Amino acid sequence: MKKIAGWVALTTALGLLHPAAAQAGQAAPTLPSLVAYVRGGDVYVSKGPTEKRLTTGGGYARPRWSPDGKLIAVLKGGQLWTIEADGTGGRRLTTRPAAGPSWSPDGKWIAFASLSCSGGAGVYRISATAKAAKPEVLFPRDCRGVALPAETPVTSRKEAAALVERLRTDDAVAWSPDGKRVAFRGGDCESVYDACLSIGEVVSGAEKTVAAYGGGGVQNSGFAVVPSWRQDGAKLAFTAYEQGETAAESKPVHLVEYDTVTGAKRTLGTALDRELSYLDASRAVVTGEKAGASWVTVLGLANGTRQLFRSGSQPSMQPTGR
Repeated sequence: MKKIAGWVALTTALGLLHPAAAQAGQAAPTLPSLVAYVRGGDVYVSKGPTEKRLTTGGGYARPRWSPDGKLIAVLKGGQLWTIEADGTGGRRLTTRPAAGPSWSPDGKWIAFASLSCSGGAGVYRISATAKAAKPEVLFPRDCRGVALPAETPVTSRKEAAALVERLRTDDAVAWSPDGKRVAFRGGDCESVYDACLSIGEVVSGAEKTVAAYGGGGVQNSGFAVVPSWRQDGAKLAFTAYEQGETAAESKPVHLVEYDTVTGAKRTLGTALDRELSYLDASRAVVTGEKAGASWVTVLGLANGTRQLFRSGSQPSMQPTGR
């Protein structure tokens, strides 16, 4: 019994126990605003010791808060919906298959990924408020003004698949805080590389490669997915995976932060950390791993400190001050 008590005390001190796991465990940290996250295919929100379940029935993914914190864009059965912050008022925006939504900073549009005229993934935007709105192409630029591809049946993602395989084709997008750019998986760079991440200019349609894997003289393989902008637009974080020429050059799933001014990159967190959402300039919420399960975790960006928050994944921070 002494050994068990000692282990509980140690893991509690390190923030490794959920408050429900042990009565004497460390309480979840209290955050300045709500975090939306997914557990068991449903959306939950929390900012501290308690949580609220917003949906039932499963099939939900990639919740993303609106800029005013009143709505959440979410995938339901592979299609784009919005719900109120309390889980009511569900509204489907389009029947076109969709991936990882992101709001424009003025709250008027939602960007999402879907099949483009090129046959690969493209980025669209759709009005967040207009009834019977039609998606408009943002990327590839050459698909602007071209008839939209026919809608295809929604295919469900197999959650039982290995983490790497689930992430490899995750087409979540991220609209920049200034409204001028969108970060997304793929783009024109796929004509050169096997996999890549791009930042596209909304007005001109021009694209810039942020990360690349395989081909084009790059002697590795991997991917960069699920981008997320810091509130000031100076940093872009994404989830990455890399297989180098040797084991020493390989990296499991991890987080990368990209400086949008200098182009410098650094690794954040630990192995298997993913799906970062910035809390502020010094902290973020990420999906981490504990005992083979996914946990929303508060990560210190400067010193790597970690606090388990809630069992779940795919976190999204509600804009502060709401």
